[in-house]
Amino acid sequence: MKRGIVFTTAFHTKFPDYLHARFRIPPKWTYKAVRWFHGKADNVMVATPTIEKEMRGHGFKNIRRWTRGVDTVLFRPRAKDFLNLPRPIMLYVGRVAVEKNIEAFLRVDHPGTKLVVGDGPLLASLKKAYPQAVFTGAKQGEDLARHFAAADVFVFPSLTDTFGLVLLEALASGVPVAAYPVPGPLDVIGDHPVGCLDQDLGVAIAKALTASPSVCRSYAETYSWAACTQQFLSNIRVFDFESCQTGAGPRPAPVKTSPAVSTA
Repeated sequence: MKRGIVFTTAFHTKFPDYLHARFRIPPKWTYKAVRWFHGKADNVMVATPTIEKEMRGHGFKNIRRWTRGVDTVLFRPRAKDFLNLPRPIMLYVGRVAVEKNIEAFLRVDHPGTKLVVGDGPLLASLKKAYPQAVFTGAKQGEDLARHFAAADVFVFPSLTDTFGLVLLEALASGVPVAAYPVPGPLDVIGDHPVGCLDQDLGVAIAKALTASPSVCRSYAETYSWAACTQQFLSNIRVFDFESCQTGAGPRPAPVKTSPAVSTA
């Protein structure tokens, strides 16, 4: 800001809500700090319409949309026999922490296997409290993708995520989603026939299990990295150092992009 350089920020994590969940700090205090951090940005990028609406309600301005992409080569339908567990297999993937609301999933009374893939501060205590569930720890790459594809339904109990990339990874694997009707799932799943959103997570799981794996896969393919990249580039502006050096003062210039965008 001292040099007059234009910059763009992106809002990924609802830190005020996380701090409230962990330490009961009033969200309005921390939203003030977050608003100050993003306040001088030329654009503030958010992933979904719901988060944009929430942020405007908290006083944020200059908001632009930046969706997410999914690796549809790595995350794809595969053989279900990778996991030899009682079915249906209900999968959660992510950080094992209080803000993810995992206990809401583990408390659901539904036949089959609850499978938790991930690590975090609550892992030890949840293992002890829910011995009937299967906890694998963190997985990556092919191993993670095979766990996704082997599941029958992906359960996303979080109430505070701004998007939830794991939703797309599950759908790309041909696995329907069960979640609460909150920001993130509302924007990614909505009323598309690729899962179910319900205030009762057990109801959401039962209905999601009836969704077509091929429809889930086709829907995920609409979230390409090329579209995500092009949207990102259209939201940023590059500082023109030449104009500054010649004494003309800083002048933001729009980014020029070619029709072909690398997704590497």
